[in-house]
Amino acid sequence: MKQWYEELFENYGVKYDNECFTHGTVGECDFIEKEIKHNKGIRILDIGCGTGRHAIELTKRGYTVVGVDLSDSQLERARQKASIDNLQIHFQKHDARNLPFLHEFDLVIMLCEGGFSLMETDEMNYQILRNASNALTLKGKLIFTTLNALFPLFHSVKDFLDSNTKEGNAKCDGISFDLMTFREHNTVNAEDDLGNKKELHCNERYYTPSEITWLLKTLDFSSIDIFGAKLGAFSRNDKLSAEDFEMLVIAEK
Repeated sequence: MKQWYEELFENYGVKYDNECFTHGTVGECDFIEKEIKHNKGIRILDIGCGTGRHAIELTKRGYTVVGVDLSDSQLERARQKASIDNLQIHFQKHDARNLPFLHEFDLVIMLCEGGFSLMETDEMNYQILRNASNALTLKGKLIFTTLNALFPLFHSVKDFLDSNTKEGNAKCDGISFDLMTFREHNTVNAEDDLGNKKELHCNERYYTPSEITWLLKTLDFSSIDIFGAKLGAFSRNDKLSAEDFEMLVIAEK
């Protein structure tokens, strides 16, 4: 039986690119470039690359990127977009819980819940972090975003999502937050690129900063910094607070 995150992204490439949260690509890549000191010699792995928006933008800027995703239709859309721009990018189908890479990349990015936090158990989410760590070279860097568990303690997730959803986007209903597991349960209503309507029962894991720090320490990251993640405007100046729906994590070996 397919999980909700597998069903949601079937035939959802074009619609995905119209979702509000996909419109910060250029600013996010500006931040990534700054973090790697504009070094065009490094190799980048984009886990949960989706339709390839970060991989394509970084390749346009002269970087070597490999993009991996679980969804055939998202990868197909990524390849189409790369082809239109005459870009040679290796987009590969892989499950982030089972990646084949070992010490091959100087930077791993995992943005916009590109796998991590979507899994149905904490152990699976940890597998994804471990595989991201394994893919890195000795002095490699990991940059990812994840859901901030401080946010639902002070705010309504439903109000936040409703205010960031426009006509034609996937819509979340019946949202509840479990304080014991830090998991949000909801029902997503979406229409795919073929006009098929879907109703999916989803759950996502929110993490506290201390949990993320501890998980990364067990994977031998020596430097771990966590900030608020502002769409399209990642910055080390944004101190994480309960106002941030997502957090930006930067970890170095």
